[in-house]
Amino acid sequence: MAASTTTTVRRIKLGSQGLEVSAQGLGCMSMSAFYGPPKSEPDMIALIHHAVGSGVTFLDTSDVYGPHTNEILLGKALKGGVRQKVELATKFGVRYADGKREIQGDPAYVRAACEASLKHLDIDCIDLYYQHRIDTRVPIEVTIGELKKLVEEGKIKYIGLSEASASTIRRAHAVHPITAVQLEWSLWSRDVEADIVPTCRELGIGIVAYSPLGRGFFSVGSKLVENISKDDVRQVSTKVPARELGSQHEVIRPSE
Repeated sequence: MAASTTTTVRRIKLGSQGLEVSAQGLGCMSMSAFYGPPKSEPDMIALIHHAVGSGVTFLDTSDVYGPHTNEILLGKALKGGVRQKVELATKFGVRYADGKREIQGDPAYVRAACEASLKHLDIDCIDLYYQHRIDTRVPIEVTIGELKKLVEEGKIKYIGLSEASASTIRRAHAVHPITAVQLEWSLWSRDVEADIVPTCRELGIGIVAYSPLGRGFFSVGSKLVENISKDDVRQVSTKVPARELGSQHEVIRPSE
């Protein structure tokens, strides 16, 4: 009888504020939105449970995935003691109104978005709460000030930023320590290495790289292009320059 092998996912410190996560995370967006139609809920819950059982405990979602349906899916998957085994990250700041994408970061919206995510996830506290995109109409100090209050109230543990410039990261970190910055970083997206990555390293901020396999292009290759569905956002990503897809945020890329 062949000996069984067990794969152990190592754990790392994310940033310098005390958060420990699995070195490999599970991005849950495509389960519910953007990369084709929503997937089977029972299948996705089983996938999440398999990931957690394999040691991949760092789960990532956002209120805009669906919208809201991915958070609701995660909430269901976290029942039965699973919540205590994971580090859960979600995001706020991007919403769609009348078919148009809006970036919002005012204090009232920050608080309302957090309360809604807590309800959808059916939890009492979010481990890592990211500002998904930066609202350039609102000083970052104001947005982070409200997030700091949410930390003090026990509704979130750690604060993160997604797709922020180096100067914004510094200003935010001066108000409250930023634990992690999420950004696109892969073989075909390297611009963050000039300023943003060095800034995070200097300040002791963890880096969470999304789409490290190029949104599936590096893992599936030409088959992805040949079989991509009409409702898959990656169709737009391959045809429209990233700079034309941005709105009110600083580091302009296609939506993740």
